[in-house]
Amino acid sequence: MENKKTYNPFSLEGKNILVTGASSGIGRAIAVECSRMGANVVATARNETRLAETLAAMDSSGTHKSVIADMADSDALAALVESIETPLDGVVLCAGVGSSVMFPFLKTKKLRDLFDVNFFPAAELSYLLLKKKKIAKPASVVMISSIGGNGLFLPGQSAYASSKAALTALAKCMATDLAPKEIRVNCILPGMVETPLIREGYVLTEEDIKADVQKYPLKRYGRPEEVAYATIYLLSDASAWTTGTNLILDGGATLL
Repeated sequence: MENKKTYNPFSLEGKNILVTGASSGIGRAIAVECSRMGANVVATARNETRLAETLAAMDSSGTHKSVIADMADSDALAALVESIETPLDGVVLCAGVGSSVMFPFLKTKKLRDLFDVNFFPAAELSYLLLKKKKIAKPASVVMISSIGGNGLFLPGQSAYASSKAALTALAKCMATDLAPKEIRVNCILPGMVETPLIREGYVLTEEDIKADVQKYPLKRYGRPEEVAYATIYLLSDASAWTTGTNLILDGGATLL
């Protein structure tokens, strides 16, 4: 009996996908899971050693490469764009940092530092990719934002939440502007996810984390691969009629 290929509308077989912030956490999980779904992945980040680890973890059946780039460096972004040889079917903008500073102590420099990583690179890279015709038609752009600034407003999060709220607004406006080009743009808004960022970017003790987890209806933080699965949906043909949306992944946190 002849074997038939399994039908899978979520497949990324043969798609060329760029993933920023791919050296750890959510970005790494997205790069790895996209490779397992058949994509050819261009993984980029600024840490060469950790990026090599990501590349080693990818499914070997695809054609993958890594590009070292500091997303806050305009010259590095331009070089990244020039390194892309085949038009992209998907772009995942995942690079970001966290911060916790109470507003009375928030300096302008700190605010700018957050926007220089969480917002401006996503806008600049998207612009350059479009200008240089590096995005195919149709294509999908996915931005990893946050429920912070988009439904959950916590003490000490003025800078971080503002940068993520701006990113979400950017995605919606891009979705409107790029629809005639058959380029979809969507945001994923995760709650807290078990990555090094929650311990490096925030002043949280293990006791703080245990207490915070109990505030989530599902009584746990998310896992990086769970954000990756949602990203795969938005990159795949299964979401071909989805643009300008915010996909919330928060274990129910914003329900309360």
